[in-house]
Amino acid sequence: MSVLVRDFGAAVRRFREASGWSQEQLAEYAGLNRSYVGEIERGSAIASIVTLDKLARAFNVPVERLLGHSSDGVSVAARQHAVLIDPASAR
Repeated sequence: MSVLVRDFGAAVRRFREASGWSQEQLAEYAGLNRSYVGEIERGSAIASIVTLDKLARAFNVPVERLLGHSSDGVSVAARQHAVLIDPASAR
């Protein structure tokens, strides 16, 4: 499983849990199958761009948020890595 797929699945789970939704509720709101949502969260399914859009719409967030990118296009993981290398970059 690629890092992108794993991180995307983790983001979907974080958004779902922060919304207080079950996988079944998210699946209903996004027009997806519940088992498919579970596979995405576990990183065992690679979501299409259409599925990405459905999930973003269900959460009412831009797709970039689900992919872990900030408004300036820098990934959250890259920013965290930079902080590990140079803690002063967090300021």
